[in-house]
Amino acid sequence: MLHPIITWYLQHKRDLPWRNTTNPYPIWLSEIILQQTRVEQGLPYYQKFLQHYPTVSDLALADDDDVFKLWQGLGYYNRAANMLRTARLIHHNLNGKFPDTYDGLIKLKGIGPYTAAAIASFAYNLPHAVLDGNVYRVLSRLFGIEEPINTHSAKGIFSNLANELLNTDHPALHNQAIMEFGALLCKPKSPDCGNCPVRISCVAYKNNKVNQLPVKIPKRKPVDRYFNYIIYTDTSGKIPIRQRVESGIWNKLYEFPLIESDADGTVQFIETHEKLNGVKIIGSPQQIFKTKHQLTHQTIYATFWELQLKQIPNWLKEGFIWVDKLDIQQYPVPRLLDRFIHAILL
Repeated sequence: MLHPIITWYLQHKRDLPWRNTTNPYPIWLSEIILQQTRVEQGLPYYQKFLQHYPTVSDLALADDDDVFKLWQGLGYYNRAANMLRTARLIHHNLNGKFPDTYDGLIKLKGIGPYTAAAIASFAYNLPHAVLDGNVYRVLSRLFGIEEPINTHSAKGIFSNLANELLNTDHPALHNQAIMEFGALLCKPKSPDCGNCPVRISCVAYKNNKVNQLPVKIPKRKPVDRYFNYIIYTDTSGKIPIRQRVESGIWNKLYEFPLIESDADGTVQFIETHEKLNGVKIIGSPQQIFKTKHQLTHQTIYATFWELQLKQIPNWLKEGFIWVDKLDIQQYPVPRLLDRFIHAILL
């Protein structure tokens, strides 16, 4: 039934570098980068990573900060952390060689069922069907499946169907074709049904439900958080930053001293905090930047304050490093802080 999609793919596929190799390292690298990231955005990162780290062993031996700096802008930094853990396990425990089975791949950090199936089929041509958002959408429309795709029961339904349809003689070609078909033609919005090679068989097309499928249960509303970043300055011209070690967002990235409040920060709040921490300042805190930053499950309202110090308190000497404003570009920071740095500091 999916043969017309494969024919379409051979005529319309994009020339993407990870499709021109069976080496599991660049295939794995592309899959990790493209999680939660569009191809157009991820391609330059893929090229930069291969340039800096041509092999999995090169990546395994890299400095954490260098890797996170190269990753900066992609978001979901746990992907980079898991990528490093996996690279080091492969280098130190597996002689620099990726597992060549689905069961071996799925045991690696950061590799779930989809990624394991993708690497297994693309690198080793093993018969494992991939299930990403594109495949869910194509199958949901083609077969008129109304089960919400983000439910546990849907995983079983779609997984069984995808494996039943899989061309086991050419699994890599089959998987690439259906994913590309979903990305370029059977798109989430404004799918090109007029040029669809399987529209005659498509249940959604027949029943005028293309725009209603796939069904997805709405995500929970993002939580509002209020961040107050403080740019301390003194006569040296340097400013303090620290590496985040808390679990949650932006672990291992660098940031300015941060106060999180229950509501939008105010000068009075900042002043009260400084008095409690024994900071002696010249003049009043100055608000120098304000922005909103949207994450998947969080909306961050960030205010940046500049405080001129009379003297540096001990707590700002421990756990913080003081750097020149221009040198801060050398450290990996969240995109939110990168916007501030380029707008105000540089």
